[in-house]
Amino acid sequence: GGFGVDFSLATDDFKSGIDLVSKKILSHGVTSFCPTLVTSPPSVYHQVLPQISIRNGGAHGAGILGAHLEGPFISKEKKGAHPEHCLRTFEAGAFQDLLATYGSLDCVRIVTLAPEMKRSSEVIRELTKQGICVSLGHSVANLSQAEEAVQHGATFITHLFNAMLPFHHRDPGIVGLLTSDKIPAGQRVFYGMISDGIHTNPAALRIAHRAHPKGLVLVTDAIAGMGLAPGRHTLGQQVVEIDGLNTYIAGTKTLSGSVATMDTCVRHFQEATGCSIETALEAASLHPAQLLGIEHQKGTLNYDSDADFLMLNDGLYVQATYIAGEEVWRQDALGM
Repeated sequence: GGFGVDFSLATDDFKSGIDLVSKKILSHGVTSFCPTLVTSPPSVYHQVLPQISIRNGGAHGAGILGAHLEGPFISKEKKGAHPEHCLRTFEAGAFQDLLATYGSLDCVRIVTLAPEMKRSSEVIRELTKQGICVSLGHSVANLSQAEEAVQHGATFITHLFNAMLPFHHRDPGIVGLLTSDKIPAGQRVFYGMISDGIHTNPAALRIAHRAHPKGLVLVTDAIAGMGLAPGRHTLGQQVVEIDGLNTYIAGTKTLSGSVATMDTCVRHFQEATGCSIETALEAASLHPAQLLGIEHQKGTLNYDSDADFLMLNDGLYVQATYIAGEEVWRQDALGM
């Protein structure tokens, strides 16, 4: 979410909330995005998902590529800011359990799950068959479990280093996928990173980038409090506190999403890694498009692609945003 709108809250005017976020993120250089729901009760998915429609961007706001469902099929040990009472496992029906929980997969583009869960392989296979990207995250999986998930079709890692086992030299866990030799030929594993200077130390960002530069996808992990003053806000079923760029579950030191905007993440990534401007921009454009299999439309300026592009100054601050060749936002003379 962002700007006071929480995508994991079922409200009657959900559509106006998603419209507001779509409009506001144009100024941060976002031309299309995946609204994300954190772990929620089935009733929330059943109410919210039918209200998300995949659509093109324009002057009304950024395009919607489909929803990212982060949970509830994740690990209790690595739940992070996800409410424990809403977590679920796959029972005998596996994929049917998932369908019953979400209600519909019509608008779903990415599902984050923990691959160590029993019966996850069949779920990964079925989701992949339906063209949905499976991401590994909020998990205590070891490397062989993660490799098996990739062999069944998983292609993404949800916010690398956060909410997973730390790298260990004898079993590097999910992080080991970045240099694994068990990835099927022709398949690339992508990984999201929250490059906000809080979630990941710049040294960890550099290690990941140097190990697997072509797989890095910048993600904001932004919550409803993005764009608002510090204080108390919601994240799905829970209350979070914002203090500067830090966001915690109220009364704890558990990080709960981010309030960094995408343009901030690009600038921080470029500064932290010393990479070229092209590399920094591709992590927020080309790589996510490749992950979703839409690189013929998005993420490049090739002939016949969608002509979504930005005007940036030398400091990588957004001056104007264009969608399908049309100017949809411009910085005015006052710098607003």
